[in-house]
Amino acid sequence: MIVGVAKEVFPGERRVALVPAILPSLTKAGLEVVIEGGAGVEAGYWDQAYQEKGARIAASRDEVLAADILLLVRMAGAAGEHAGWNGARPKPGAVAIGTADPLGSPAAALEAAQCGATLFSLELLPRITRAQSMDVLSSMATIAGYRAVLLAATALPKMFPMMMTAAGTIRSARVFVVGAGVAGLQAIASARRLGAIVSAYDVRPAVKEQVHSLGGKFLEIQIDVSQAEGQGGYARQLDEATIKKQQELMFGAVAESDVVITTAAVPGKKAPLLVTAEMVRKMSPGSVVVDLAAERGGNCELTRPGETVVDHGVTILGPTNLPAEIPYHASQMYAKNIATFLLNMVDQGQLKLDMDDEIIRETLVARDGKIVHPRVLEALEMRQRAGA
Repeated sequence: MIVGVAKEVFPGERRVALVPAILPSLTKAGLEVVIEGGAGVEAGYWDQAYQEKGARIAASRDEVLAADILLLVRMAGAAGEHAGWNGARPKPGAVAIGTADPLGSPAAALEAAQCGATLFSLELLPRITRAQSMDVLSSMATIAGYRAVLLAATALPKMFPMMMTAAGTIRSARVFVVGAGVAGLQAIASARRLGAIVSAYDVRPAVKEQVHSLGGKFLEIQIDVSQAEGQGGYARQLDEATIKKQQELMFGAVAESDVVITTAAVPGKKAPLLVTAEMVRKMSPGSVVVDLAAERGGNCELTRPGETVVDHGVTILGPTNLPAEIPYHASQMYAKNIATFLLNMVDQGQLKLDMDDEIIRETLVARDGKIVHPRVLEALEMRQRAGA
């Protein structure tokens, strides 16, 4: 079977679905790999490197799209609300694997399904041990958390570490991280490495020990969070009254911080609003907010996705694709994840879809022109009822 890798065309997307180092594992499994010319250049991977590892460079994009299996970084909803295949439409009967945001953009998933390809979305991987090496969300969140700290350090008119200088002592910057998932924990670790004093909050009390292990202080907020953790260990959407209580109790922590990094997200839902405009306006001039939930509407009331806002002297950053800003390692991690996922379905060079395999079953979004995933169907029905 032929595996195709197309060049990503989404604005600002510099990652590539496969890197040269991963190709031997695919060819050993009996797969032939064809790469669109220049697909990896923006990530730092040249055509020659792919050829040296056994790939064939396609004469045209159409040749890649004729592959039996198409590997992408972005497709369907991940390429825009109504982007369909974003210029990378597979042939009918082919298999497409990548990120598709089917819960957030089910209409785009439906549009993509109508080409007749079998669609797998890696965001839907079950949170089981066997799937950890395929977990693209965790891989990309790690990069986002790290990059968020660098953005904050650059925008902040202060240094992060405490320093003893000839001019006296410079105090450490104070960083407050909201959400202690993968991105939040990486932000804590990176900010601590730069010498900041770090505190963090998450609705899930179980992450307290992880925050402490990284040198952060866990902010204790006395609210009922017994239902805070949902399926797979992800945060569950809370009711408005609980969110309001969170805002009130976080007010002081936000006001006294030099940097606030927000990472709170609920799969397939609008990001919870946790940092109000009033809270931001109590921060000192020069302070910085980095909102990693910007693409989902933002955790901060003043966030504008993809833009930088300055309000009362506070800079609010709304990045929407931080992994693409570090494309070399982001592609390396993504390629390992997607190749491991693919090889789980390959036997002697042929694709075998075992629907008893939880990984395959839970990531299969569309087949034979129809949406087949129950949660995506539910999301689609909700959007249709709401007239979205």
